[in-house]
Amino acid sequence: MLRLLILSVAGHPAVRRLVGTAPVSRYVVQRFVAGVSTAQAVAATAALVSAGLAVTLDHLGESVADAAGAQSTVQSYLELLACLAAEGLTSRAEVSVKLSAVGQRLDEALALRNAARICAAAEQAGTTVTLDAEDHTVTDSTLRVHAELRRNWPTTGAVLQAYLHRTLDDCRALAVEGARVRLCKGAYAEPSELAYRTSAEVAGSFVRCANVLLAGPGYPMFATHDPRLIDIVGERTRWYGRLPNSFEYQMLYGVRPAEQRRLAAAGNTVRVYLPYGSDWYSYLIRRLAERPGNVAFFLRAAVSGG
Repeated sequence: MLRLLILSVAGHPAVRRLVGTAPVSRYVVQRFVAGVSTAQAVAATAALVSAGLAVTLDHLGESVADAAGAQSTVQSYLELLACLAAEGLTSRAEVSVKLSAVGQRLDEALALRNAARICAAAEQAGTTVTLDAEDHTVTDSTLRVHAELRRNWPTTGAVLQAYLHRTLDDCRALAVEGARVRLCKGAYAEPSELAYRTSAEVAGSFVRCANVLLAGPGYPMFATHDPRLIDIVGERTRWYGRLPNSFEYQMLYGVRPAEQRRLAAAGNTVRVYLPYGSDWYSYLIRRLAERPGNVAFFLRAAVSGG
């Protein structure tokens, strides 16, 4: 209920102003966001890679208002990829792209062209791209664009959200040779006829989807901080005879860093989802909605004036 409440009020202008201007916000942002500039993002990436972790970088921003905004996002990714290559980081770092940030809600064809430019730059830099999932209204569009991009860049990744009823079928369709699929719980406010509502239902769907992905020939990426799901994924990878280089765990920057290091030290690939940029509001709201502990962190800081 807390999660749904946060997501339902987040779009209200007064709430956005309050959160955006509260002194405490900068401390919460510093915990979850790796700075506003490309240089800061690359420096954070280098630190994570030196600690034995892999990285996927997200330039924050979504639902751009015009083609110029989409072009600005593309340029940010091109700059990022060039800097990652110059620093020798692309063997361990890729990028994540929200199609709404490159024009999807304006024109799907525009988003495809822009995403293709980023994929081409990623290929030249020696890395790849994963298309982030967003709310259910763009799921079909995102998967269509993903299928088109895979024609030229077959390692382009997709993201599926376990809380959607449709996701088990989507996993079956994407559990194919060469496919990279990130499975997460989901972080948008969705109608009950389309999405599971309780944490137990979502966890159950996550496990069913994980089994489908592990049974296929693709490369599954399990994005969760839930200790029980991490244990179950570990058990299922052993049951399916998966080698450590045939799947990975993914976790958010600033969330359970000790667990990230523990899993990596045990021989697993652990990729940190590292967001950066000034347009952090929507990302922060989803992080607060996902974990009640994040809300408590925010409120404690607000009460203390920090």
